[in-house]
Parts: sequence; C-alpha cells; structure tokens
Amino acid sequence: MARSLRIEFPGAFYHVTSRGNERKAVFKSLRDREKFLSYLESATERYGAAIHVYCLMDNHYHLLLETPSGNLSTIMQHINGAYTTYFNAKRERSGHLFQGRYKAILVDADEYAKELSRYIHLNPVRAAIVKTPEEYKWSSCRYYTLRRKAPVWLQRDFILSYFDTRPTAAMKMYRDFVHTLVDQDYESPLSKLPHSVILGSGEFADEIKDRFLRGKQPDRELPALREITDRPGLDVIKQVVDSVLQSDEKLARQVKLFLCHRYSGKKLREIGNQFGVSESAVTQASRRIRVKEKNDKKLGKIILKIVKKLPLSNV
Repeated sequence: MARSLRIEFPGAFYHVTSRGNERKAVFKSLRDREKFLSYLESATERYGAAIHVYCLMDNHYHLLLETPSGNLSTIMQHINGAYTTYFNAKRERSGHLFQGRYKAILVDADEYAKELSRYIHLNPVRAAIVKTPEEYKWSSCRYYTLRRKAPVWLQRDFILSYFDTRPTAAMKMYRDFVHTLVDQDYESPLSKLPHSVILGSGEFADEIKDRFLRGKQPDRELPALREITDRPGLDVIKQVVDSVLQSDEKLARQVKLFLCHRYSGKKLREIGNQFGVSESAVTQASRRIRVKEKNDKKLGKIILKIVKKLPLSNV
C-alpha cells in the first residue's frame, strides 16, 4: 500500500494525529502523559518544532505544530519513536504502539489555525470527559484561557494574536471564542479539506500543488517532499532585504524576520538571537507580514522581488 504523501517546507503548519493500534490506549498513566509532553519539549529543543496546540486523549493525540526548518518527518520520528520506546520498555512489550504512521494535514494557518485550535481544545468536551475544556489537564487549553504559567516550549502568541495584542484581553476573547461551541454540535474544520492532505482555501491548495506536487504521482511512496534544498543564511537574507528596502527600516526589519522564518530553515531561537527578540516575536512579525502581503499588492510585489534575489531552489 502506498504511504501518505508528506509535503514539507520551512514554516509549514500541520494538524497531526496518531492513534493507538486497534484504537487501544496509548496513555495509561500520569507518567505516560508527562513523558509524552517531555518528548514534545525535546522536539522543540532538538529539531526546532513549534508546538502551538496539543491534546492527549486516551488512545490518540492531536497537535497543531509548525516546522520552521521544514522537517516534519524528523520531528514526528522523534516524538512517536521515543514515546514508543519508552512505552514498550515500561510494559515489557515490543512492536508498534501507534496505528501506522501519523496523519498530517498541511494547514493554511492564517485561515484555519484559530479554528483548528478550538476544535482540538474541545476534544475532551465532545468525548464527554469534561464539561469545559479548561478542566482537562492534558491539553493546552488552560494555558490559552486561564492565567496559568505555560510550558516554555508552548507557542501561544501566534493564535492569541488573532484576538488582541494585549495578552489578558486576547485570552478572554479566545476563551469566549472556544466556549461559544461548548454545548453545540458543529462541523469539524477538517471536513472542509479541498485536498486529502491540505486544509486551506482553494488558492492555497492550488499554490501548494503547483509548487510541490506538479509532476508527481499522488499514489507513489513519498514520505517527504522537499522542494527547498538550498537555504539562504540569515545574513544573506538581511543583505538582500536591505538592498531592496533601503528607505523603510521598520518594514525592512519585519520583512527580514518573515523571510528568515520562512526560508532560512533556522530555529526560532536562532532567528530571535540574530535580531535580539524572543521566539514569539519572530512568529508574530512573520504572521503580520503574511497578513499584510495578502492585502497589500505593493508589498506582495516587493517581497516577490526580494525572494527572486535569494539563492533558493524550486521556489
């Protein structure tokens, strides 16, 4: 049987799920859940994963994650592989723990990240485990809606920034956003897939297919598809942006952060260190430019001009 197609590139967002074999429980104890979360943390430290949302159910989990380095396969091999090794050793068993490979849906973050976060956070409510999503300890919801100290590896700012620039106000608005559907039946955003591995607008799906899937056989075994092989360094990106945006330092800085995030393949921490800002500031600046680029044709042309000057392959 052919394996699922993987589309990987720097800055890609995914909704990832993985279920236990025969739908059996993969989290049986407090220690199991804590151990799995520790592997999410190590995935951020070792491979630059940006974990935005998570929810651990008994026999499966959900993640909304971003890959600044375009390395989803490596990240997931670490998470599922390390956890399976731990689980098997603890219970003196062998073999597969999860049902096949993980399922990853490429997501148009600007269109669907907010909605997917709500869908993921409401999983325990839909399963009648809790009445409100904050009651469930094994999801990231309470770090979004309550003033709880979040794990350092959890990236909340990207989604909260859709609601307000002030953290407290954003958390209140997000809580209201999630709670509007607590007692409601609603259509899963995943039912809107225009393509089996892509969740986004028709324009987004067409762009991805043209950029990554043109000429490929959809039923071939392609565990990872990486069209971006040559990645410019941070200094190169900064120099090219400066050559085009000489008169607007503020815009130039935002565009640098956006392009470094999208094309350099560097970890958020490395980019932040280069610019003297936090990892969340890199993500927020990148998102702001993505939104502006969609609505400002002049800016779109400027960014396209810059990208054409970068040493990229097949972009």
